[in-house]
Amino acid sequence: MSDHNSHEAAARVEGHENTESLENPVAVAEVSQANQASESTESAGVSEPTDVSEAPESFEAGETPEPSSAPPTPVPAPVPTPAMFARRQAPPTSTAYGRVGDDGVVYVFTPDGEREVGSYPGVTPGDALAYFIRKYEELAASVNLLVQRIGQPEVPSKEIAESIAALRPQLVDARVVGDLPALEATLDEIDAALTERRAIEAAARAQAKAAATVAREALVAEAEGITAQPEARIQWKTSGTRMRELLDLWKEHQRSGPRLDKDLEAALWQRFSAARNGFDKARRTHFAMLDSAHGEAKRAKEKLVAEAERLANSTDWAPTAGAFKRLMDDWRRAGRASRADDDALWERFKAAQDSFFAAKDAVAAAEDEEFRANLAVKEALLADADKLLPVRDLEATKQSLRVIQDKWEAAGKVPRADMERTEKALRRIEQAVREAEDRRWSASNPEAAARAQSLVDQLEKAVASLEADLAKAQASGNDKRVREAQAALVARQAWLTQARSGLEEFGAR
Repeated sequence: MSDHNSHEAAARVEGHENTESLENPVAVAEVSQANQASESTESAGVSEPTDVSEAPESFEAGETPEPSSAPPTPVPAPVPTPAMFARRQAPPTSTAYGRVGDDGVVYVFTPDGEREVGSYPGVTPGDALAYFIRKYEELAASVNLLVQRIGQPEVPSKEIAESIAALRPQLVDARVVGDLPALEATLDEIDAALTERRAIEAAARAQAKAAATVAREALVAEAEGITAQPEARIQWKTSGTRMRELLDLWKEHQRSGPRLDKDLEAALWQRFSAARNGFDKARRTHFAMLDSAHGEAKRAKEKLVAEAERLANSTDWAPTAGAFKRLMDDWRRAGRASRADDDALWERFKAAQDSFFAAKDAVAAAEDEEFRANLAVKEALLADADKLLPVRDLEATKQSLRVIQDKWEAAGKVPRADMERTEKALRRIEQAVREAEDRRWSASNPEAAARAQSLVDQLEKAVASLEADLAKAQASGNDKRVREAQAALVARQAWLTQARSGLEEFGAR
């Protein structure tokens, strides 16, 4: 209560006392009690009691309090009745926790003895004691509210601790009457519950911090894994997107996750930042080299396009077609320029190539129509050549084939679609005649005949020697030597049969 309000309340109390000096004091007290029951207001116009340190000032005899600037409309006091006196019961002037002295001073009982808490001028001793009991109940209500809040997880422990710190000093010099040791004991219980709650919260924070540390380390490890990839295997777009996502996750952990130890978080951030910087540096280097390679490829392909456009109108069909093939090989070896440049240059190159081959194909189509009559002639010659096989008379076959070859050359070109087919058919017949000629020459070669005869002679001697060995083995009765001699003899006889067959081709024996 401020000093101004204290003095104002004291003035109202003193004014009431002066009024009581003119009226029946008991009747006034009864009227005041009736007004209190019907209107729930303070009796006799008293707004606040005073404690020892705030004793109200009194007025001189016959002096009236200074009226307020806007005095309320006076209400006539009810006429006292005998019923009022019958209902009135004086409040007690002492309890188990305090008392009122003869001088109107109120005391509270403590383990160290009684302690003065204040006085309430202008009221009965029982009312004064009741007032300070109500003050105790208000203080007890604050403690009970704290008991309820300690059981509510959503109430921060810090707020409860601050409330305990605020209430304890109030209990030391509390101007109240009640069981103060009980309130002290309740606060001690709340403090013990707070200590236990803080231990649980600390364990939960430690667990959350450990989980957050694992999550942060996972982000760092993934970032380092992306950076450690071989450059040839890095998907730059995908990896760059993932690096940005990892940074967003790191920021989200900082905003909403538990705080890590400063040194640990700094070390993890240093690793994470180093991984990101390493990736960014490698990415910039990669794309700088790629831009350089694109520039070189662009310059090389511009030269190829210029050469292709120069050849586009050529009518020297075969050499120009070969030149375009070489240009295409050079195009593949030149590498890729940037997408836009590469696409534009390819369109120009392809347009020049298509222009040349379209003109070439048009000329070839006209020639094919002209060469269809030549195709009929060559197909008839192929039918005649097929009749020469198999070769029976080599000289006659060779003579007939020469005539067919002369007519083949004289027939001229055939359509391109039939050229390979007809040429292959004629070469097949020519190859068959050459093979027959080679066989005849081999059969008349004296050196080959001599080698064949020598092989037959050697095998005949070997067979005769093995037959003698077999006879000796059979005579001795040695079964093992008999089997070995028989196996060797069978092998040599088979070789001799093949050698004699080859010798017969030379007309010998």
